[in-house]
Amino acid sequence: MDTLIQAVNLVRRYGHRSAVDGLDIELARGDILGFLGPNGAGKSTTMRMLTGNLAPHGGTVKINGVDLLERPLEAKRSLGYLPETPPLYREMTVDEFLIFAARLNAVPKDHQRDAVLLAKERCGLTDVGHRLIGNLSKGYQQRVGIAQAIVHNPTVVVLDEPTVGLDPNQIREIRQLIRELGEMHAVILSTHILPEVQSLCNRVQIIDKGRTVYSARVADEESAAEILLVAFDREPSLDDLVSLEGIREADRLDNGRFQLRPYPDTAISALAGRLVAAGWGLRELTPQRRTLEQIFVELTTRESVA
Repeated sequence: MDTLIQAVNLVRRYGHRSAVDGLDIELARGDILGFLGPNGAGKSTTMRMLTGNLAPHGGTVKINGVDLLERPLEAKRSLGYLPETPPLYREMTVDEFLIFAARLNAVPKDHQRDAVLLAKERCGLTDVGHRLIGNLSKGYQQRVGIAQAIVHNPTVVVLDEPTVGLDPNQIREIRQLIRELGEMHAVILSTHILPEVQSLCNRVQIIDKGRTVYSARVADEESAAEILLVAFDREPSLDDLVSLEGIREADRLDNGRFQLRPYPDTAISALAGRLVAAGWGLRELTPQRRTLEQIFVELTTRESVA
């Protein structure tokens, strides 16, 4: 696997409070990670550490195999970062600003023009290079922010709330751009918009109180059955059900059906075969899957509700 970013056991404290506590992140080329969490969960602190803008109190970060703490300049050449508020100079033209960004990111002088042309082409800015950034719409300013993050062709792109405040048409354009970035880079996308994660990302990581509470590939999350509703001609006991391989929990419902929670790696077809072989007369098996919103709410409110 072509691992482009690897963070291991990241820790960051503010006084006696741990904002990030033992966090791991690993991405390969082609991965788009939806990085989620409630306000105050530690997302922004994590991204600042991943991009070298904040030193961790513990843990390591490697970008394209280079240790960010030991060789920060070399590692940052493989990073592109768009913070929630794009770092734009409104009095500059788009071309002036992107040339400036290319210089900051150590693009060789004889390659800077080509790098800017490519970034503008990828971000849909070809026709506005001569315009002042302050006179552009918010959608175009967001494009300029992404262009400065990719002008040096980094292997890892970190985007913090890239579609916040945009209208629906602008959101569609930025999402398409992120999809295209994901084909050539590893992308970390921090957002509160869960449908955005489901439509863009192939991986999801939810953090709460500085720790990972959920991590999965979107394809796995969509295919995994969280709950099975089953019914039989001859009702088994709960102990009999739990004794079957692959069943973690079983509950009897009021309508004569049972609710089963299989282990995450359990194949539903194999479990159905075991239920049939048990001889109870299986007559219904209905998988039910939680939405990403349900998973998010359950995992990030569980402790406060308890």
